[in-house]
Amino acid sequence: MKNFIRKLISRRKLTKGQQNGNTSGNTPTPAIITQPPPPAMENRGQEQQVLTAAAGSLTVALQNKSNSNQVYAYITGLSMNDNFKPIFIQSDGRSVYSPPSPSKTGAALTADVAIRLGPPGNTVNVTIPKIAGGRIWFSIGAPLTFLVNPGPAIVEPSVTNPSDPNYNVFWSFCEFTYNDQQLFANISYVDFVSIPIAMSLTNTAGHTQTVPGMPENGFNTVVNLLRQQAAADGQPWDQLVYSHNGQALRALSPNNLRVGNQQAFSSYWNSYIQRVWAKYQNEDLTINTQAAAGDITGRIRNNELQLSQAGSFAAPTSADIWTCNSGPFTTGSNAARNAAIPRLAAAFNRSTLLDSSEAPNGSHPGSYYRDGITNHYSRILHQVSKDGRGYGFPYDDVVPDGGQDVAGTVFDGSPRVFTVAVGGG
Repeated sequence: MKNFIRKLISRRKLTKGQQNGNTSGNTPTPAIITQPPPPAMENRGQEQQVLTAAAGSLTVALQNKSNSNQVYAYITGLSMNDNFKPIFIQSDGRSVYSPPSPSKTGAALTADVAIRLGPPGNTVNVTIPKIAGGRIWFSIGAPLTFLVNPGPAIVEPSVTNPSDPNYNVFWSFCEFTYNDQQLFANISYVDFVSIPIAMSLTNTAGHTQTVPGMPENGFNTVVNLLRQQAAADGQPWDQLVYSHNGQALRALSPNNLRVGNQQAFSSYWNSYIQRVWAKYQNEDLTINTQAAAGDITGRIRNNELQLSQAGSFAAPTSADIWTCNSGPFTTGSNAARNAAIPRLAAAFNRSTLLDSSEAPNGSHPGSYYRDGITNHYSRILHQVSKDGRGYGFPYDDVVPDGGQDVAGTVFDGSPRVFTVAVGGG
């Protein structure tokens, strides 16, 4: 339920949500839309043809780049014009549907919210109002089922609940927020990876940012590489892959695999944690908070990492590293600690703490995932993506000062058209 608020909190400048201790990590689905995300931040660009939309709205171009005639898109979020009520864009691509609160859980929608993308190569232009916590969902071969609970609250498709009606459907999504400050969007693999999605954002000056995502065969490549990694180290990377009727439908993140199997990867990080703790008993570790706290330096004392004003950090467990939001990575009222947590959690997932005593400024994408004990799920996603970018774990947006974004985000304060392509073609 917090998938849309767990990001945007680890970048160089802290958002309002992080300053208030509002950080989160990966949570199991089904998710229920209940609150808006914090605002996003910066601004960049290049060139592309642009479209127009009414004032206060935005054109979203949905492109079918698959080889299927049965491709469905859905747009959900919280209406910033109507007290953050859950909304859908209807099948006509412009009408807003705000479901009423039902008397019981699991009620069906009373409007058609499936936007049909037509044959391969077709583009459907839709118009959206200001939306917080937005998602654009795609399914191939069959439509998705959304339900509504009292509140109202939207029950989203789940990849961890076998009883969910969408469990055996081939689907994926990207995330966005469109508010008075900007449009911010990213391709999210934090929960799972499935159908390739690409995006571009053109602003009113005609400049375009692009995240090309995975190629058409990218998902199958991910599946094969996960199986190869399982054969290489004996860890259950192959169990991340879920198949139905002989077709691989998705690969779960290690954290989501653990929703149904708590023993999976339960001790995976133990040896790496021990090596890190041994190293920093006799050597300083510096966390570049990239915030008001500046650089925070500390060592292991009494089996805890003592980081001055950020406080003491107990050794994380494997579960803490996968979630990025439990144990020593739980945020609170200490702003310096909240700034240190994303950088420390990212350094563990990327296995850079033994290579450099500075996080994140002592490392770069070429030095990520080099240790045998690392987040191979995230490593493989970055390896397969056309430009190496994609959100592989909750704090994958942490970058060194002046470094390159690896999370696969687009953002602009003057958006003109947001293009999202599905299928990787």
